[in-house]
Amino acid sequence: MLLGLLITVMGLNASTTQQPLSTVSSVDLKRYVGTWYEIARYPNRFQRKCTGDVTAKYALRDDGKVDVLNSCSEGGKLNQAKGTAKVADSQTNSKLRVTFFWPFYGDYWILDLAPDYSYAVVGEPKRQYLWILSRSPRMDAPTYDKLLEKIRSLGYDPAGLVKTAQSDR
Repeated sequence: MLLGLLITVMGLNASTTQQPLSTVSSVDLKRYVGTWYEIARYPNRFQRKCTGDVTAKYALRDDGKVDVLNSCSEGGKLNQAKGTAKVADSQTNSKLRVTFFWPFYGDYWILDLAPDYSYAVVGEPKRQYLWILSRSPRMDAPTYDKLLEKIRSLGYDPAGLVKTAQSDR
């Protein structure tokens, strides 16, 4: 299914030998909102039918929450899911809680973020789910390789990532 659906039902056990997962020190939500293209992800059952063109669109609401619209192509058909995110750490804005099926929320942690907000790495504290996002449908190899190193340093296995097909736009 979609990125957001996955986030709402996270809950697998993390390894007890890993250090706590760290997030970026600060996120300007006004800069973070907009369209993100999925570059790669850990395979998951919620996105198993997504064959490509995965995007997430975020819009800041007046109440401080974020509207979420996740989309993907499922065999040529558009599939969308609407949700809402709320800030879980108001000091950094790097930890959010997302719901697509209230009252169930999942963690959405921003683990890495380009200074110009051109890419982001998103995961959750148990390291079962991971996404590399970009403002454009493609990411250059040096940036992608740099993010693989960052992911490794955070205790994720980059070998588990699968790249997302994005059609020419």
